Amino acid sequence: MVRSRRDKIRMTTAIAHPNIALVKYWGKQNKTLNHPASPSVSITLDSLTTTTKVATSTETRLVLNGKRIEDLKVANFLDLFRQQFGLPPVSVETDNNFPTGAGLASSASGFAALVTALSEHFQLGLNLSTLSEWARRGSASSARSIYGGFVTLQGPDWRADQLAKESHWELEICIIVTNEGPKKISSTTGMKSSEATSPFYLEWIKTADSDFEIAKKAIVERDFMKLSEVAEQNCLKMHSVIHTSQPAISYWAPGTVSAMEQVREIRNAGTPAFFTMDAGPQVKVIYPRQCRAIIQKSLEELKNVRLIWASIGPGAHLV
Repeated sequence: MVRSRRDKIRMTTAIAHPNIALVKYWGKQNKTLNHPASPSVSITLDSLTTTTKVATSTETRLVLNGKRIEDLKVANFLDLFRQQFGLPPVSVETDNNFPTGAGLASSASGFAALVTALSEHFQLGLNLSTLSEWARRGSASSARSIYGGFVTLQGPDWRADQLAKESHWELEICIIVTNEGPKKISSTTGMKSSEATSPFYLEWIKTADSDFEIAKKAIVERDFMKLSEVAEQNCLKMHSVIHTSQPAISYWAPGTVSAMEQVREIRNAGTPAFFTMDAGPQVKVIYPRQCRAIIQKSLEELKNVRLIWASIGPGAHLV
């Protein structure tokens, strides 16, 4: 590939958004290709953004939120991507407008933004399906952040697909941030421990396909009650697997349990809402848009937390 002097100095920018899995995966069936052990379905968020800038360089250079970093996972991914397409080293500058490494899927939006920027910068012309496959190689959940709206990730190819556009269902999300700091145990480390030691891991895998199909049907039919039931139960099953790993792992903070109880009280009082959590202490509350005022009034009663409000958003895109 012949590159002009202009190509060497220009910078390409992409934006991607994290996603929240309503039916989750926890564990890998193929670690080399980063294939999840079970299917998942998610929603992409609009107000949380990762902005990534890529430029051709003489050496790999990574900057996160304004600070030079050494990240072996990202560096290895870049080596793999560059080898596949015969590319030179790159400089990557990434900024998140939300806490990084704190259970808010910053790796999902990060790799989605990165592959989108790389494809455009080097004029590779990768379609969304191929971008999703490459994003998955960096972070399995990142495959879903290539798309907006409601997104599925399933075998055998483990490329994400859009189940429904963001306009399909007027749902909103409130993220209850109970701890701003990075989590002490990475998802990769936690998954390996759960696979090897949790007595509930195989049962978790056995019920995954059923949960996935129920959630897909509920989304297509906009059945909030059914989606609430399967999503909340799926979340608690995953954390039961995590909690019963040896040694035991917990991603929760004290405010996590209080937030879950607050959501249950909201629901018991007659307002539709449910919670979910990924591998982190933050609680995500999903509810119909028309219930925003009631939800906001109730969640603002929580102490020592920060609330982030979001709607269902778009997929990764260029700036």
